[in-house]
Amino acid sequence: MENHHIRLTSSEIGGLWANYLSDSLYICVYKYYLAKVEDAEIKTVLEHALDLSQQHVKVISDIFKEEGHIIPHGFTDEDVNVNSPRLFSDEFFLLYTRQMTKGALATYSVILPHTFRKDVKEHFMSCISSTMELFNEAASLLLSKGLEIRSPYIPYLEEVDMVEQQGFIAGWWGKQRPLTASEVTHLFSNIQTNHMGSAMATAFGQVVKSDEIKKYMKRGKEISKKHVEIFSKYLIKNDLPAPTTWDAHIQPIKEPPFSDKLMMFHISLMVAAGVGNYGTALSASMRRDIGADYTRLLGEIGLYAEDGMDLLIKNEWLERPPFAADRNQLMN
Repeated sequence: MENHHIRLTSSEIGGLWANYLSDSLYICVYKYYLAKVEDAEIKTVLEHALDLSQQHVKVISDIFKEEGHIIPHGFTDEDVNVNSPRLFSDEFFLLYTRQMTKGALATYSVILPHTFRKDVKEHFMSCISSTMELFNEAASLLLSKGLEIRSPYIPYLEEVDMVEQQGFIAGWWGKQRPLTASEVTHLFSNIQTNHMGSAMATAFGQVVKSDEIKKYMKRGKEISKKHVEIFSKYLIKNDLPAPTTWDAHIQPIKEPPFSDKLMMFHISLMVAAGVGNYGTALSASMRRDIGADYTRLLGEIGLYAEDGMDLLIKNEWLERPPFAADRNQLMN
């Protein structure tokens, strides 16, 4: 069989490009975290996180160089000030790592099925396995330190029971059935991610230089708190506990550890992950009232995400991603 070079597909280029941008951001974040962390056990987890991001960036750079494809600018040491005062507690560093690895695993699992070339497929398979290892390290340490909040307990089923009434999917009026395990899972998880979003928006809002972006961060904090309140009411009505806020882990400083560009892009990544989380939760929620709330709130964060993109473009911080050829323009 004749050997020939296999070009990268659009999905592979797009996946590698997005992976490079996010991991170059995490390199900056973890360099700052490591300059501030005091707990030796947490430091080990943070070092592992930094090492993985650096490995990912190198692999992607090598692939793009070999292909003659431009390497994204992403984020560099210019976007981080490791000498800035401490903005977060050690415990927050660990909570952050657990949440970011959850998001990364979801992203990699979406990209992997659309990879075809062996080296690209192996890269994303490695990303999944190494990120799972990091997630387990962070989650285990959170448990051992008494910082992890388990999702609510529900009774075990003792026999198979078939749904016999249409009221199972109702929820707007009248008696409402208890939440299913899947509904509890997504409500609980989305409360956690909104707590993280609120904490990050609060912290960034304290230190960001631009008044316009400060206003955007404040709006994000308000949206997150509103969504937490809506999701929590479902758990509380079912006598189930809701996760607590992480705002107490933010220190009252004003000097920014990161560039405005990095902070805006980071919030945009979190908002995009939130859109995906809500979409998944919507598909898994059979009660109409819960589905209606997810649909309505999806629209709200969609508008917030669009406004964030406008700010990135306005400040010339958004790198144009790889795109298809404009054949009409080429023919002119």
